Amino acid sequence: VLLMLVAHLPVCQRTYCTERHQSSVIMEASKKHPLDTFTHLSITYHESLPHVTHIKLNRPRKRNAINALMWREIGEAFRQIGTIGDGTRCVLLSGSGKGFCGGIDITDEKFFSGISPDSSSDDDESSIDMARKALAFKPQISEMQAAFTALEECPVPVVAAIHGACVGAGIDMTCCADVRICSPNTIFSIREARLGLAADVGTLQRFPKLVGFGSRVRELCFTGEDFSPEDALNIGFVSRISKSESQLFEEANKIIAKIIANSPVAVTVTKSSLNYSRDHTVREGLDHVALTNSAALMSEDLVKSFMMTSGGGGAAEFAPLLPHSRL
Repeated sequence: VLLMLVAHLPVCQRTYCTERHQSSVIMEASKKHPLDTFTHLSITYHESLPHVTHIKLNRPRKRNAINALMWREIGEAFRQIGTIGDGTRCVLLSGSGKGFCGGIDITDEKFFSGISPDSSSDDDESSIDMARKALAFKPQISEMQAAFTALEECPVPVVAAIHGACVGAGIDMTCCADVRICSPNTIFSIREARLGLAADVGTLQRFPKLVGFGSRVRELCFTGEDFSPEDALNIGFVSRISKSESQLFEEANKIIAKIIANSPVAVTVTKSSLNYSRDHTVREGLDHVALTNSAALMSEDLVKSFMMTSGGGGAAEFAPLLPHSRL
């Protein structure tokens, strides 16, 4: 059936035009990204790869430590990427300056104001019931969790290129990425225990599901000690280490180029199924992908992908994903 469909495709759909590809990359890279409006995030189209958005944490003087505003921006950006007609099929996530992310910005008082909320009455703050304080503070934690979950729920893959320090909230955030690679100078740390708290925005839930619940994982969580790129590779937290920091993006680009060469429908459905299956039984995962694929297999991308893999037309050109419908 596929061969019959391929035979009826116009020649222009069965061939790949290198000049057109290069032109689209140049035009896209020079175009302002519709989400390049944030204070602490730099959001641009990739300079050499089409259909790729580069999101860069942009507080280099603070080692990209995340303050309240930056935290909100991360959630807002990833809730929109790939859903607004921006043409994104993959996201490259990185940090500017000397490190990826130095964790939470503990100098931002907004993070801790909820622990001791101002009373609207004249009563002494110490008289406020502890349970009421806790109920008032919980929504802030939930909001912070949701911001990082937005990476996980982003419909397109997120590839994190990590260098320098990646501690605390940096681990929380990268746990939500789909692919993680790092440079040889990266320092990882689940540091919350050393700061007097349990990590509460995702690491304790996601990190063990990524690498297992073994002794080494618990050791890292309990001690808050640093661990190396080699440790991260051995336990499966990163999939590769670049030869040098200068080659980090080159490695990331190799992965991204392979992702965007595939059907955006297939990749999006694959990410959705992986995430769903992680949190459900095998039977439930099978039912989920069967339902999703019963629609996705109707895509014209199937024929184009068949032609590409069978060597009949080089790399395929796929139509962009449509903007998500919203009220």
